[in-house]
Amino acid sequence: MEFGFIILIVIGVIILASIKQINQYERGIKFTLGKFSKIMEPGWRLVVPVFQSFKKVDIRTKAVDVPEQEAITKDNVSVRINAVIYYKVFDASKSVLEVENFFYAVSQLAQTTMRNVVGSVSLDELLSERDKLSTEICNIIDKATDPWGIKVENVELKDVSLPEEMKRVIAKVAEAEREKQAVITKSVGEVEASKNLAKAAETMAKSDGALHLRTLSTINDISSDQSNTIVFALPIEVLRALENKKK
Repeated sequence: MEFGFIILIVIGVIILASIKQINQYERGIKFTLGKFSKIMEPGWRLVVPVFQSFKKVDIRTKAVDVPEQEAITKDNVSVRINAVIYYKVFDASKSVLEVENFFYAVSQLAQTTMRNVVGSVSLDELLSERDKLSTEICNIIDKATDPWGIKVENVELKDVSLPEEMKRVIAKVAEAEREKQAVITKSVGEVEASKNLAKAAETMAKSDGALHLRTLSTINDISSDQSNTIVFALPIEVLRALENKKK
């Protein structure tokens, strides 16, 4: 009787030890006698001790920082870049059977891919087309990780660090460009102003007394400031009128 009770206790302990919990965000990879047998879905599952073993795989999306990398662009500029990669496991069995440590493998692949892609573009392209390069890196990594059961959802280049001397060069180029635009804007304004002055002169030349009225208006504006000295110039029409009167 006591022996039977002991047997029941041993069986109960074995059963309790065999019950494994798989959470909703996990999948279990079961091995029987060392061979892959099945993927265990969420819930309580039985894993027979000694004969069977299992490994949990988290299938949630992971956001992983890719360590800062030093790379050389196509035009031989040394830069330092870092990124963040978002990926998830879509096939739990492949992530265990096809690669030893998929977390480490994806990180290493991302680093080498970043350096290769940066090396294929110029500095201007790297700074101005960051989204395009991020998409290209994502596609390359996603294709390479498919055999591992990994889906790369997105890659974002976070920061591009330049050497100090290159920063100074870029600042000088930007300043020169701003000065160039200022000169162009000023010249365009002067052209428009000269056209308007030409039109105004043509209009006043066609209207008798227009120039005289304009002169009186200008004198009135100047006279409001007591510190100004007014030099009065007679319109040509007045001089011509006086000349005709003398004749």
